[in-house]
Amino acid sequence: MSEAGTHVEKNNEPQLTTIRIKGHLADRWADWFAELTITRTETGDTLLTGSVPDQAALYGLLRKVRDLGMPLLTVHWVDPSQT
Repeated sequence: MSEAGTHVEKNNEPQLTTIRIKGHLADRWADWFAELTITRTETGDTLLTGSVPDQAALYGLLRKVRDLGMPLLTVHWVDPSQT
């Protein structure tokens, strides 16, 4: 069994996820990402951080980023044992 398959079987609860996009997200989009914390970095990027219930929800968030036309830089799952 693959490592990814093992991860899915062991973790059936929401995962803390950080999405980094290039550019600062305008305030008018805050409601669209209401379930996430929005952090604008000094380097000009935006971090979207929060608990994502499942992969379908993650794809929904990534679709929103795509629809804004902002370049996606990274998506990171945060290991709960490291928080």
